[in-house]
Amino acid sequence: MTGSATEGIKTVLHPVSDLAKAKPVYAALLGVEPSADAAYYVGFDAAGQHIGLVPGGGPQAMTSPVTYWHVPDIEAKLAEVTVAGATVKDPVRDVGGGRLVATVTDPDGNVLGLLQDR
Repeated sequence: MTGSATEGIKTVLHPVSDLAKAKPVYAALLGVEPSADAAYYVGFDAAGQHIGLVPGGGPQAMTSPVTYWHVPDIEAKLAEVTVAGATVKDPVRDVGGGRLVATVTDPDGNVLGLLQDR
């Protein structure tokens, strides 16, 4: 197994049905105002974590929270976890600013995210 200090869970995205109702709840919970606030995504940065709210589950149709592991080489990690038994759900794609994301499912169907910043 490989790993480094740069890898770790730093981002969790939550699908929400009503962004306007969810935003103040998460702001109160986290004790900070959103760092990103748009109609398609609201993000909070608190205690080294990024918590995102995705209305309607977004284009990836999330139905439950998805945890993203930040990795230095997304292609290498994707290959490693698929060899270990994960199945690619959403292949690597650029979501803007050079940030790459992908999701896989574990043998029980849980969705796991991978994220690489440039």
